[in-house]
Amino acid sequence: MRVLVTGHNGYIGTVLMPMLLQAGYEAVGLDSDLFEESTFIEPPEKVPSLHKDIREVTVADLEGFDAVIHLAALSNDPLGNLNPALTYDINHLGSVRLAEKAKAAGIGRFLFSSSCSTYGAAGEAPLDEQAQFNPVTPYAESKVLVERDLKGLADDSFSPVYLRNATAYGVSPRHRFDLVLNNLVAWAITTGQVYIKSDGTPWRPIVHIEDISRAFMACLEAPREAVHNQAFNVGRNEENYQIRDLADLVKAIVPDCQIEYAPGGEPDKRSYRVNFNKIMQVLPEFKPQWTARQGIEQLLAAYRATSLKLEDFEGPRYKRIDHIKRLLSEGCLDNTLRWRSYITK
Repeated sequence: MRVLVTGHNGYIGTVLMPMLLQAGYEAVGLDSDLFEESTFIEPPEKVPSLHKDIREVTVADLEGFDAVIHLAALSNDPLGNLNPALTYDINHLGSVRLAEKAKAAGIGRFLFSSSCSTYGAAGEAPLDEQAQFNPVTPYAESKVLVERDLKGLADDSFSPVYLRNATAYGVSPRHRFDLVLNNLVAWAITTGQVYIKSDGTPWRPIVHIEDISRAFMACLEAPREAVHNQAFNVGRNEENYQIRDLADLVKAIVPDCQIEYAPGGEPDKRSYRVNFNKIMQVLPEFKPQWTARQGIEQLLAAYRATSLKLEDFEGPRYKRIDHIKRLLSEGCLDNTLRWRSYITK
């Protein structure tokens, strides 16, 4: 199977691509590579790819592929809030345009990387795929809008699938330190503080990026009737945590650290527990392998190996919003986040 992966140089993509290639897929990446200078560890291998913005993709770029895995997006809430209109332009309109081009190119399966953040402000009851959306950020709302519009493209020849990933964690060549478990471990090892920026009460389901990758691969392999125009929450029921519970786990594993709450930390509106029964029942080949405890141990080892410092992950090298602001200030990007001068290193 020939698969195009958008955002292949991102946090999930740099883990997914080697897994696809190892499994025998003919995988090609497509990425504008906004975070080329943010490499945390070197990827295991070079992969075939196109350097291109998803907003510029043509039907000709997509011809000959059997499936698209669409990961590319402005990837977190602070970055989305930097320019909400631009978030909608890239994450919503860019995604729908890409799907339209894929359909025109005769691609049968379009796997969209959605998010459990679409559930937003929710209560204590675990939410399944039929739960009401309640997004509280431009990033989450853009995911809701893409799902809505892709449903209108579904027909006998085009099968969109919506993978609503739990909050990701785990080590990646293009690592993200803004994700909750990655962030808690980074603060613990560099400062001795498991630093909680809310009051610790919000609920989050979490899932390792390798298990997210396994979910995409399961959807590629599944019979069409099992996944056509379907949404799947991606994660495991036992991996729903309150933030304070994750902090307790970090404290138990990372030596010589204490839990510290940020002054004035308030409840985060984004609080949701999620039910993952459907993916386990419909896609039995999806077999997640990671737990939060294993993830903390993996993160701790990687941070030690790279001699991570606070100024690294809180500065513009790795902090997504600060990195983009620097590229804008230096004139590398225009105000639509398209490259003026592409940096290669």
